Amino acid sequence: MSTYMPKAADISRDWYVLDAEGRTLGEVAVEAATLLRGKHKPTFAPHADCGDFVIVINCEKIVLTGNKLEKKMYYHHTGYIGNLKEVKYKTLMAEKPEFVITKAVKGMLPSNTLGAKALTRLHVYRGAEHPHAAQQPKVREF
Repeated sequence: MSTYMPKAADISRDWYVLDAEGRTLGEVAVEAATLLRGKHKPTFAPHADCGDFVIVINCEKIVLTGNKLEKKMYYHHTGYIGNLKEVKYKTLMAEKPEFVITKAVKGMLPSNTLGAKALTRLHVYRGAEHPHAAQQPKVREF
């Protein structure tokens, strides 16, 4: 039995739509990361980029359980001494809900060039409309 090695010509990329309305942040991020890596395909190989395109809609209607909306914080450093910034997720969800989902998915992808390339195939939108109708995306139920 030999190990299957997918070739670039054999990889086909599909488009999937995930509706985040009423779902928790983790559920949506796990499903998106799985599709982006290609782990749902029988031809998956950890060293090859064989994932699909993912469109996440209704990201402003995502749910954070418990007190996470009030207590969970996003931290970033500006690069200057003593400039560690913190923002509550309640503020982030009001201003940039796309960033919240993108950050969660990025944390579930590998920290290398494969993960960076996979993240470019993620498209996140606030409303139910998206400009990718020409790609004929499939609605993914999860």
